[in-house]
Amino acid sequence: MKYFGFLARYVVLPLLLLRFLIWRDQQASRELPDSLQSWDENQVLIAHAVTAVTYTTIWDNYLVASGVWSYDPDLVTGIRIGWVPIEEYSFFVLQPLLTGSWLQYIARRYPVDTSAYSANRAPQMAVVGALGVVWAASVYTLFKGSPRAKYLSLILGWALPPIMFQIGFGGDILWRNRGLIATSLIPSTLYLGVADSHAIESGTWAINPENTVGLDVLPNLPFEEFLFFLLTNTLLVFGVTLVQSKESENRLPQSLRKAYFEFKAKRNRKGS
Repeated sequence: MKYFGFLARYVVLPLLLLRFLIWRDQQASRELPDSLQSWDENQVLIAHAVTAVTYTTIWDNYLVASGVWSYDPDLVTGIRIGWVPIEEYSFFVLQPLLTGSWLQYIARRYPVDTSAYSANRAPQMAVVGALGVVWAASVYTLFKGSPRAKYLSLILGWALPPIMFQIGFGGDILWRNRGLIATSLIPSTLYLGVADSHAIESGTWAINPENTVGLDVLPNLPFEEFLFFLLTNTLLVFGVTLVQSKESENRLPQSLRKAYFEFKAKRNRKGS
């Protein structure tokens, strides 16, 4: 299966379906809950796609250059940016659109919690601290541990810092929306995991077994690859929820709030 064929079948088609369903909801005046209308939902998805490309490019190039990932040259176009085929960059853009659209579709149907926010930030900071310990252990293992832990360490070392930031900034916002987050995160992760196992089986890409712990979650799907989709979807679901949450605006430092609201007003005037 060619890589672009994989994208068309497993990513583009469900994305088009979701965008059609969201369009139909909009025509029927079924909108996102008021608490999640801080920004235009299309702008939020585009911003996450740009962020995904920016944050993932160097990391992914290192994975390919160091032999953790590889691609069948007969199943990609041969157009590369660095060590990574152009198809992979396409996936960087499409995954945020797919997962984010699924969240926005579900959010239109999920009950909203309108209770007051607590001023107690201790629970979310405790989670940040625990994740910080895991991150430090992953970095240590990357440099001092077995080659079998390389892919696992690279995933944790790359994905946990922004997740820690998200939880530190708005862990209570995320907990408030935990039902929506779980309903968005679990199906999207399982779906992409199954799709990835099919791509690996068909030889579209391969993962070096010498850099994995040797545990398959699904046939042909190493644990690390499943974790990759879990953490990247967590980044996306957390990010879209926080950016679209009106409560997030109240968390900005005072020095940024004026500039933020001026920028937002300017964007709204252009969109009207």
